[in-house]
Amino acid sequence: MTLLEAIIGAAAEAEEGVPSEYPIVLNPDDIFLQLKPDDESPGGVSLVKRVSGWKISETDAAISELASHFAQTLRNKLKRPKSFGKGDFLGLLNSFLTKSAEKIGLSIGSDAADESSVQFSCSMIEKMGFLIGGEVARLIAECCAVLEVWEMLETLLLEGLIGHLKSTNLVEKLVEKNQPELLCLLVKHVSDLQSSELLAILKYFLSPTDGSYDGMVAVRRQWETEALSAIEKATTQAGLPKKVSRLAREASVLLMMAHDGFLSYEVCLHYVFGSSNGDGIMLSAAIAKLDGEEVLYLIRYFLKWLRKYHRFPEACPCPSAGATLGLRTCESVPSLESVVKGLGLVLDEHFSYLVFNSEFHAEMRAAENIINSLVLEANQSCPLGEIIRQLLSEIQKK
Repeated sequence: MTLLEAIIGAAAEAEEGVPSEYPIVLNPDDIFLQLKPDDESPGGVSLVKRVSGWKISETDAAISELASHFAQTLRNKLKRPKSFGKGDFLGLLNSFLTKSAEKIGLSIGSDAADESSVQFSCSMIEKMGFLIGGEVARLIAECCAVLEVWEMLETLLLEGLIGHLKSTNLVEKLVEKNQPELLCLLVKHVSDLQSSELLAILKYFLSPTDGSYDGMVAVRRQWETEALSAIEKATTQAGLPKKVSRLAREASVLLMMAHDGFLSYEVCLHYVFGSSNGDGIMLSAAIAKLDGEEVLYLIRYFLKWLRKYHRFPEACPCPSAGATLGLRTCESVPSLESVVKGLGLVLDEHFSYLVFNSEFHAEMRAAENIINSLVLEANQSCPLGEIIRQLLSEIQKK
């Protein structure tokens, strides 16, 4: 089998959800160094030169074998979750990580003091995430959700190890177990959520329960903490470089807008519309399936943002505040463009319902005034202004 055939076959199997023969991220340097050009065939010149001799390194092969065995063990354990405890899971995971570290000559150091702890696992995942392939990461995440090892699941999300969620009910499990903080992280760090997953997240945020209340309050409290930190950096910290000081001022305005006046569940919505999931066909399909009350809540949310951007025209995105100032929530603040697009999707998908809902006629008129004043600042608002004018004309015909 050629290298190209191996790549094509692996891609097709991954799309179908078939476990990979190499459930790790292979090191391409070792592979390409071994490739040698075939002898040129006589009688012709080709722009494409065939190569042969590819094979994975002994180290990658050994780690791949460890990962395959570990993944199969987790699959078997997950079939009988009642007999699979947190201690068993940590023992299997930490053994896999420790053996993998030995194969590549990575020193564990003082982290080996307690190899049965969640903290050890999280530390090792941070160090060795580059060796954890998608299939293994998916199985670890599923175990975390089943066994409620939330700290480790947070680490997997922050390290960007949880990608495509096909064949995983992670969103469903987090909703079922009332984990709004992790859902916020998930929608921020997983960019290819399906419409069914986005719908579940939107419904969960728009219809908070007693069980989700504390978690949503914790999310809002985090935004409040970062908003206060941004204000402190912008007003009291002397000696900051000019660019950093200006960035702190921009971040303080942005986070103050995102926190002040928004309810806890609305702050959670920031992660949806401030991420790459907040744009595209999948979100449109999810919004189309919201019920009447959820639609009204979502429109109120967008109108709050429009009023904020109207009141603070100097507000602008500052995603670099995360890396520079540690203000990671800045990365999840919906831009004016995303707010306008989101409101446009809601109006487009639920136009008829809104025409016959007298509760929102006055709010639509107020929205028209805001949109008209924002048109000069954002070209994206022009189509939305036309949509609202059409909506008002339909209302007036009633």
